[in-house]
Amino acid sequence: MADPRKRHPKDRGGAWFVDSTCIDCDLARQVGAPIAADERGLSYFTRAPQGPEEEMAAWRAILGCPTGSIGAPPGAKPPEGVYPWEVAPGAFLVGYNARHSFGASSYFVPRPEGNLLVDAPRFVPALVEAFEARGGLKHILLTHRDDVADWERYAQRFGAEAWIHEDDADAAPGARTLQGDAEVAPGVRALWTPGHTRGSMMFLVGDLLFTGDSLHWSREEDDLAAFPDFNWYSWDEQVRSLARLADAARFKWVLPGHGMRGSAPPDEMRARLLRLVEKARTNRAPGAW
Repeated sequence: MADPRKRHPKDRGGAWFVDSTCIDCDLARQVGAPIAADERGLSYFTRAPQGPEEEMAAWRAILGCPTGSIGAPPGAKPPEGVYPWEVAPGAFLVGYNARHSFGASSYFVPRPEGNLLVDAPRFVPALVEAFEARGGLKHILLTHRDDVADWERYAQRFGAEAWIHEDDADAAPGARTLQGDAEVAPGVRALWTPGHTRGSMMFLVGDLLFTGDSLHWSREEDDLAAFPDFNWYSWDEQVRSLARLADAARFKWVLPGHGMRGSAPPDEMRARLLRLVEKARTNRAPGAW
């Protein structure tokens, strides 16, 4: 629970506040609340939320925060429908990010053939009830070892089949393993994209590309981006994976675990991806939020 005694010194949210336990996962700055970052990347309210939309955004930041660093006015309770939140056609951000995934985002995708959970949040009753109301879960798609969180509890609760690449399988014992590109369900393609970890994968569902920690949309650069400084296997291999991706998939949406979501027509996405690859081959500067 957020502690007002540890309020960020720059915070101007009044009864809303961020304390000093923030870990710079960026989730609070992605959801539309009046929240900015200091020179260390730590969040603070620039002013109090104004109106229902900004208050809803503030609740999304609170319920998504993996460290419980964001506080609401005394006695305030979240409204209905904070999460799941539709962030792209047919893709819902689920919130309740887990600290041991460093605050990575997870997504719910409802489908007639069976619903999907991409990566896993904390196991909380609010999400269990939300998934139950929408028909449960059939598949849990794990992009890589960092963001598995409470996958096993969701798999057991809903009888869902979980998938992960074999090179990251020790992070999710009991999940089914993949060795490379594969169709894991009708209309659901797994794309092996080693680099961030050896077993990193992306999942393509229609024109939605769930990219884990391998690719994101930078709101600072308004373009596709990647994080060379947060790479646990091989940056060179990650760049090669992104180059292969340009020919392996057509997509309109990038939906990452870390970083902002973004969209563009498929041909534009491909052109942006190829420019990113060329830039990444010569420039190892940290990727921007």
